[in-house]
Amino acid sequence: MRVCLIYDCLFPWTVGGAERRMGHLAERLAQQGHDVTYLTRCQWPPDEPPQLPGVRVIAVSRDEPLYGADGNRTIGEPLRFGAGVLRHLLAHGREYDVVHTASFPYFSMLAAGAARRRGGYRLIADWHEVWSASYWRRYVGGPQGRVAHAIQRTCARLPHTAFTFSRLHAERLTDEGLRSEPRIIWEEWADDARMALASADGPRAADTRVEATTVPRSPSVVFAGRLITEKQAPRAVEAIVLAARQVSGLTGTIFGDGPERALVDATIERLDARDVVVAPGFVEPEILQAAMRDALCLLAPSRREGYGLVVIEAAALGVPIVLAAGPDNAATELVDAGVNGVVSQSDDARALADAIVEVHARGARLRASTLAWHTAHLQRVAAQDPLREILAAYAGR
Repeated sequence: MRVCLIYDCLFPWTVGGAERRMGHLAERLAQQGHDVTYLTRCQWPPDEPPQLPGVRVIAVSRDEPLYGADGNRTIGEPLRFGAGVLRHLLAHGREYDVVHTASFPYFSMLAAGAARRRGGYRLIADWHEVWSASYWRRYVGGPQGRVAHAIQRTCARLPHTAFTFSRLHAERLTDEGLRSEPRIIWEEWADDARMALASADGPRAADTRVEATTVPRSPSVVFAGRLITEKQAPRAVEAIVLAARQVSGLTGTIFGDGPERALVDATIERLDARDVVVAPGFVEPEILQAAMRDALCLLAPSRREGYGLVVIEAAALGVPIVLAAGPDNAATELVDAGVNGVVSQSDDARALADAIVEVHARGARLRASTLAWHTAHLQRVAAQDPLREILAAYAGR
């Protein structure tokens, strides 16, 4: 099958769950013998083009920042990327049986919809998130928010097959006017090797699981994510400092980079917390993995999540997670309170700190139940077989 994947981000040049899902999907499709093209924006030096085995990577727009000084997505980049996608599909659309795009940042999906009559391909879209009208107004302001919401709704009403990754966003997509039933995939992305290591397959994996149920001698809290307003990294710093007053020796690490990096550093300085919290920025995956494995918990106080990949990654290592409840946070669907983590009913720093202290108090029993939760989750994913589900959609089933 000839497949065109579309997203303006490409892992590892841009880091995030959606990027990893799309890149992983491209490689899996290529491994199965499908002809795969990946349309994206340029994110690499001219003399160092991407090398994805079996995948043609085509840059249809220039290298430019995704985020402005205010921490929000810029408007120029998605417009230029959408125009590049339109040009490519008008010229080459007939070379594809399927065009599979991320719905956001919308103009690329509109382009794929506009070129479909000439191309004749089947259109598939990943809806990682569906924002409410009120959230759009908060994000970009009243008039602009109404326009953005109207564009989102137009995309939802295009004839296509829609994949979502949570019940929250499946319901919102239906409310936006999707003409078919959204298909929920219960695993957005998975590194097969790491998942196997974290499962009870073989002596090495079994040893890892035993170690994971032991509470770390030096308790640490890990935050990992892009430092944008929605992720609330400065709030994480405040919560860790407050929890450290109740848990002897507690420290924290803020992994990631982004528009709020300076605010994170300033918060550490303001609280005189250099001995408690460090913020090293982005690090090699092996370093992050080791830090997660040794953590007391993973703290993710994000106000907005489309899925919650970080929950799965933490649970695979037996590490409970602390989340904050909220109307736009679908990650809470993956946390059973007291089983694989704690969901704070507020994103207030004090409430988050109390949740960290609760994880510490629950000790090894919570780590053991987190591993058990992960095993059950993998069984659910295996029963669904996400790749099989995707290929069925490609075939029109």
